[in-house]
Amino acid sequence: MNYQLLLKGGHLIDPLNGIDGPRDLAIAGGKVAAVDTQIPVSAAKQVIEVGGLYLAPGLVDIHTHMYATPGHRDAWAGDNSILPDGFGFRCGVTTMVDTGSAGWRTFADFRHRVIDRFHTRKFAFLNIVGMGMVSTVMEQNTHDMDVERAVAVGREHQDVIVGMKTAHYWAPDWISVDRMLEAGRRLGKPSMVDFGLFPRERPYYELVTQRIGPGDITTHMYLGDVPWVGAEGKLLPYLYEARRRGIIFDVGHGGGSFCWRNAVPSIEQGFLPDSISTDLHTLCMNDAMMDMGNVMSKFLALGVPLAEVIRESTINPAREIGHPELGHLSVGAVADLCALDLLEGEFGFLDVHGGRLMGRQRLRCELTLLGGEVMWDWNGRAGVDWRQLPKLYGVRNKTEGLIMPPGG
Repeated sequence: MNYQLLLKGGHLIDPLNGIDGPRDLAIAGGKVAAVDTQIPVSAAKQVIEVGGLYLAPGLVDIHTHMYATPGHRDAWAGDNSILPDGFGFRCGVTTMVDTGSAGWRTFADFRHRVIDRFHTRKFAFLNIVGMGMVSTVMEQNTHDMDVERAVAVGREHQDVIVGMKTAHYWAPDWISVDRMLEAGRRLGKPSMVDFGLFPRERPYYELVTQRIGPGDITTHMYLGDVPWVGAEGKLLPYLYEARRRGIIFDVGHGGGSFCWRNAVPSIEQGFLPDSISTDLHTLCMNDAMMDMGNVMSKFLALGVPLAEVIRESTINPAREIGHPELGHLSVGAVADLCALDLLEGEFGFLDVHGGRLMGRQRLRCELTLLGGEVMWDWNGRAGVDWRQLPKLYGVRNKTEGLIMPPGG
């Protein structure tokens, strides 16, 4: 037997390698060992039948909040965050990126309490504010936006910090953006901007056409406060200019940052996201956002092909955070993958304003593997019939020696 595990009979979508068709996939030593149209079951110690499902690389969610341990009320660096393993695997996510919940003052604690624990692959954008996302008031503190100390922490934790972040800044100036960008460029890593409003003095079009640069990320791309459509229903030219400059457009759905008014014309006119992400936190996971599969399904409802939705949820975000070793299933790659069921029917999808759009398809995750290990198995595909267990494990199927009830 050459392989530890064989996934048999699935339809593999691996955008990096241009695969979109029936393939078997074998795993050995936690890595992809073979991909072929027919791999014999005799070559593997264990076989999981995945006929009727779509195999894809493990999903990479680059906008989440995982700093759930400090105990701060009503804070993304606190009670509004989630702990990763309980929310990602069940929807096919194997890699999560925290986006600025911790800053240079708090990152060591965040790493100790969360990043160095749990199974999910975890990375983080470092907040330019030293205290991170403790409160929206604290996020306005320009005195805590220390470039030198942010760069020092970024270098100390360079194995897990993938970039810089500014969020929720209200003032009409560009101080938080400028300091974030300086730190990010000194670290040689991208920056992500997460604003929920854009004052007249600090317009969105200036952010993406003059301030941030190639490889930097604008998340919440379908935020209602962002102008997308002109008087004649056409996308505004500055969006195309920003994309030509190399700006990354990320979904970052969240609890207040996805509206059909912007998303529908964007997709209809061919302006697709570079990456799909959730902005996962406790305030949106039971609301219109729900989870990664639900957000991906919204783009299916908008007419985006499944292979493209998977591209925007795997290899694209992996590259955006500087980890191109993830997000694909090349032979030799780590065996992070998911098996998705594409349900057919009538499904309703909400935006953050209560607007509903109907679709005919919805994704449901059946199976998630991390490094070749099963982490989520919705239908028990990795199991065996319970009646075979005595034979398999050498347990006698007898009742001798057991204390039986009267009449038993």
